[in-house]
Amino acid sequence: MGRGRAKAKQTKVARDLKYRTHETDFGALAQELHGDKADNGNEPDDTADEYDDWADYSESRRD
Repeated sequence: MGRGRAKAKQTKVARDLKYRTHETDFGALAQELHGDKADNGNEPDDTADEYDDWADYSESRRD
């Protein structure tokens, strides 16, 4: 019991998504999905190896 209010909200959200017109920026969506970083100068540089922090714990260094 008590599901009436939650179901009403879900129905409202579903109607909004179905019938409201949205201004979609497909260029920004494609850029986000494909990971194009040419335009964004504020992105962090990923040149550091993510395993560098753990190199001291590797099997080869335990000798």
